[in-house]
Amino acid sequence: MIKLVHIAVTGADALTLTFSDGSHAAWSAADLIARDTVMTRPLADPAYFARAFIDGGALAWPNGFELSADALHRRLAASGALTRPAA
Repeated sequence: MIKLVHIAVTGADALTLTFSDGSHAAWSAADLIARDTVMTRPLADPAYFARAFIDGGALAWPNGFELSADALHRRLAASGALTRPAA
């Protein structure tokens, strides 16, 4: 199972995500924030967005909103954004 092992805030709605398999990618939450739901609305505030943390290997925020590392990994791989470690 893929887990997040490190995150770094790189912008008002962007993070660099590092996964347990050594891969990493830049990720933007812009599309997620644009959904403007009760759970995603707080992420529009850059100070709140920057409070992201890893909880049990998942990406999380204090309001209880979580994103599965496995799902993030699959989406980033499918889009070609994931950088895998050299063999």
